[in-house]
Formats: sequence, C-alpha cells, structure tokens
Amino acid sequence: MARGRGGARGVAGRMAVLGLALFVLAAAAQVAAAGHDYGTALSKSILYFEAQRSGRLPGGQRIAWRANSGLLDGKANGVDLVGGYYDAGDNVKFGLPMAFTVTMMSWSVLEYGEQMAAAGELGHALEAVKWGTDYFVKAHPEAEVLYGEVGDGDSDHDCWQRPEDMTTSRQAYRLDPQHPGSELAGETAAAMAAASLVFRSSNPGYANQLLQHSKQLFDFADKYRGRYDSSITVARNYYASSSGYGDELLWAAAWLYQASGDRRYLNYLANNADALGGTGWSINQFGWDVKYPGVQVLAAMVLLRGKAGGGAHADVLRRYKQKADLFACSCLGRAGANNVRRTPGGMIYHQSWNNVQFVTSASFLLAAYGDHLAAARQAAQCPSGAAAQPAELLAFARSQVDYILGSNPRATSYMVGYGATYPRQAHHRGASIVSIKADPSFVSCQGGYNSWYHRRGSNPNLLVGATVGGPDEYDNFADERDNYEQTEATTYNNAPLMGVLARLAAGHGGGRRFGHSLADEVSATSIKSDNQTSLPSPSLAAAEHASPIEIEQNATASWTERDKTYHRYAVTVTNRSLKTVHELHIGISKLYGKVWGVDKARYGYVLPSWLPSLPAGKSAAFVYIQAAPPADVWVTGYKLL
Repeated sequence: MARGRGGARGVAGRMAVLGLALFVLAAAAQVAAAGHDYGTALSKSILYFEAQRSGRLPGGQRIAWRANSGLLDGKANGVDLVGGYYDAGDNVKFGLPMAFTVTMMSWSVLEYGEQMAAAGELGHALEAVKWGTDYFVKAHPEAEVLYGEVGDGDSDHDCWQRPEDMTTSRQAYRLDPQHPGSELAGETAAAMAAASLVFRSSNPGYANQLLQHSKQLFDFADKYRGRYDSSITVARNYYASSSGYGDELLWAAAWLYQASGDRRYLNYLANNADALGGTGWSINQFGWDVKYPGVQVLAAMVLLRGKAGGGAHADVLRRYKQKADLFACSCLGRAGANNVRRTPGGMIYHQSWNNVQFVTSASFLLAAYGDHLAAARQAAQCPSGAAAQPAELLAFARSQVDYILGSNPRATSYMVGYGATYPRQAHHRGASIVSIKADPSFVSCQGGYNSWYHRRGSNPNLLVGATVGGPDEYDNFADERDNYEQTEATTYNNAPLMGVLARLAAGHGGGRRFGHSLADEVSATSIKSDNQTSLPSPSLAAAEHASPIEIEQNATASWTERDKTYHRYAVTVTNRSLKTVHELHIGISKLYGKVWGVDKARYGYVLPSWLPSLPAGKSAAFVYIQAAPPADVWVTGYKLL
C-alpha cells in the first residue's frame, strides 16, 4: 500500500545491471520480436479485481480461492459499508486510491469499451466498476457525509492474515463539514460521474443515481475545503495528500461536465484554472495523489471536440492543452529538463516503491490523448517547437506496456500469470496463505507471519493479472514476498492498464470510440504538408510553454579544493505575473551538492515555510554548491491567486 518513496543506487549498481542487461539482451529481444497477446493480458488485468473484492462475493466469482470478508464493516458506525476493494496486498479499504481506481476503470471503459466488448471482456469490466460504485453509494449516506476508510494501516501491518480471517480493527472513518476532505470527496465525485457515463445506456436509473451522488460530493468538497488526511489522520502514513486538493476539485468538475453537460462545471474548470493550479502545474507523473495531467488531458479533449463554449474558455482550455502536450512531450523525451527519467531498459521511472503505477497511468493517458489528437487531426506541441504525432504517443505507450509484459532486460513479465516468467511471491496476504476453502483453520496475526509470510517458495494462490510494483531504476527486480516495494500489486496499477490493453488488443483499427482510427489518420513518419502550416512556429511554441515564473541562475563564486573545482550557484525565482504565486514547486535535476533556501518536497522543492507565497514582481533566491556544471532548474507547479 501507499505511494512509496524515492530511492537511489550507486555507480556499482548501475554497472552491474548494465552487465545483466547485456547478458539477457538476446532473450529480451526474442520476447519483443514475438509480440504480446494483449487480449489475454486484458482478460487477466480485469480478473485481478475479483481477488481484491471485499464483502459478500457474488455467484459468478471467478477467483475461487477467495471467500466472503468484511461482512460487519460499518456496523459499529451504524452504516452498511460492506463491499468495495482492498487497495493492494492488505485488508484495508482506503477511499482515495479506491476512488481513483474506479475513475480510471470507468475512463478505460469510456475510451475503449467497444474494444473490450470485441475481446469479450466488457461485461467483466462493467462488473468491476459497479463493485466499486455500489460501495461508494453506501459510503455516502448523506449529502455532506462520506466514509473514507475502513480499517487502518497500522493495525493491519501488525497482522498477516487472509481477509476472511481478519481480526484487525474495522473502524470506519468519515468526512463531514467539521472534518472536511476535499481530495477524497472530489475523487469520489469524479469516480461516480465517470461511472454514470459508463452506465448511461445500459442502466440509466443507476447512472442518474451515481450522477446525483457525484454532484453532492463535489459541492461538499468545494464548500468545505480541507485536506482529507487532516481529518482521516490514519491515512497519512499510507496515502497522504502531497499535491493538495486543487487537482481533485478540477478533476471532479471536468468529469461532471462530461457526465452532465452542465456548463457550470466547465465554468468552474476554466475560472479556477489559475487558482487551483490546473494551468500552473507541469508535472510529469499522474496517479492517485496528483491528477493535474489527467485534468489537463480532459480539458484538452473538450477543446479538441470543439466544445470550448466561447472565447474566454477557449483561451484557458488552450493553456490546459499546452500542459497536456508538455506531459506527452516529457514522456517522449522532448521536454528538456522536464523529461521523465527512464531505466536502461526504457521504462518510465519516478520512484523505487511501486513505480509501475506511473507507467500504466502514463501509458493510458498517452494512448487516449493520442487518439483524440488524431481524431482532431492535431499533434502535441513540444517546447522546442517540434510536434509529437499521435502515433508516436501510442507507440511509446505500447513500449511501456510491452516492458511490463516481458520485453525488458530481465525478460520478466510484471503481470502475475502472464508469460513464462512472472512474480511468484507477490506481497499479498490472501494469495500467500492457503485458501480458507482448502484449509479453514484460523490463521492468526502472528501465525500468518510465522507460517506464511516468511515461507520460501511460490504463493499457494495465483494472483492472476496483478501488476506488481516492478523493477528499480536499473531494471533490477527481486521476486521476494518481503520486497513490498517491488512485489506488491495495487488496484490503481491495473485500472488504467486495462484501458490501454484494450486499445492495443484492437490493433490498427482500435482508435477511440468516437472518432477516426489513429492508424487511418496519422502515422509517425508522414503528415500531409498542408497540415504542417497549422502548427505553431518554434518561437511561438516556446512562448506558449513559457511560465510566468522566471528562473535565473549564475555562478557567483568558484574555488579549488583537493583537486576539485567547486562552484557556488545562485538561483533567483521571480514572479512575473500580476497575481500572487502560491504553492510554488521547483524541479531540480543534476544536483550533486547541498542546496540552501528551498525545502525538499514530494514533487520537487518548495520555498521555506516562512515564505508561503510570492507576490507579483517579487523574487526569492536559493543557492547550491557542487563540483559540476549548473543543475537543471525548472518550475513544476504553482497556483495563482
């Protein structure tokens, strides 16, 4: 569980993995050449959600080693909270990642439902979505009350038990006007709005119910603004909100506009673009905590479909699209200092703990955005002025999915049950202990650790379709149950993956549901010359990506010590806008020495706590020292008020 932390290895580790990469290069090349069965991977990716079900399992349950669990959830609080999903290898129902999972499952169906139907998996996908939304309906018993967690990670981590045996706390935690939580309420609103679109044709009454819940939750999130982990403090060590709630409010508004067509939500998305960071953040990762790239892609899709609704909104939506373009360019390595890191084997890399979550989410965004760009006969404009064509976005998404499925230096699939070589010791309580159906003997907290957690060998139950956390920054991976950073799977790893797998399974005719096929419209190597004239010039593209935050750095001193020449670099950050900058985040790479004047944060560096904002025309400064050329410094995100 939890988002994880960053990590690093030394030069020796890099050399070791490069040697390993050379050793298995031929095997990896064979896997890549053979191609992948995306349809089979799609089926398995959806099946995994049945292993994560909490509550009374249905008659059609296909993961046979699971049984009913959590049947008293909510009873102590006087509410029925039976159902929903366990987030990962534990037995806690965390609201924020569960809601993001359902949002992304729904988006996957909305973009590629026809492709899922062709693969015979649409019914299973709809069941997976509804298992989540049925729980959210229960968890939202009043307009301004939302139950956001059942169980807690601390007591859960003291036990290694099957969910059917759990003796840990099942306390439920709620949000209300006195205990606000805009991230959680906003994300749940987004999930229910997106799901209402999924069921609009097949179950309109249910769709209307979900939309009504979504509207109430959005109003609650916006009216009573506050961080959810300040109200549900037990979530802080596992799913802390680092990006704040601005992205979830915009995300929910974007989905509500899609679901309802009510221009109130489009106005909210446009009018709060500066204040909530929608057009200020340029982050290159998308996940359960930070939704800005998803917001930017959704807003860009509104623009691409010609539904901007007036000049003022069109201008703001164009700025959203510039950020969506920058995300795509960053993934493709065309955004300069803001490029996403990659492992030697080519995988997107952000952090050591469950890095694959960012690989699957980026792959989905790129595939969906590429299809919408192709339908509009447009491309993503990169800071250099070069265009990233839609087919290039899809090709890169495919490369990331192929890496997960086994086209990597280790020739290892990181989806359990797919391919010849895959993780056998997934960090998962239910999978690692004999099924209660095979041996109903009670497994205690410590008994589970003693008899099963530390047991060597494969799990007794196969966690089919689970996409584990994956390898480190040098493509290294250890299939060990206690290596939770790499072998634990999560629902939010699979939710976007099922969408992009459906897209890839459909082949060249698999473009987005409403629009022309990507392959028919555009290729990475040929674009008609008459389309080129509509693309911005390099200078214009650079201006569009310019930030109102100006960064200047200079070497202010140099000296030699022990045969090394050190430089003192001073960086000045100036607010050139007419508004006050809040929550400024700065990215720094190629930093090899100590830095003074900024504090390390989840998404880069922030100004000191005594300087929470930067008024118009004002500057802040920081310094660093290193025996190297200047570091790369850029703006990751900000809000303008």
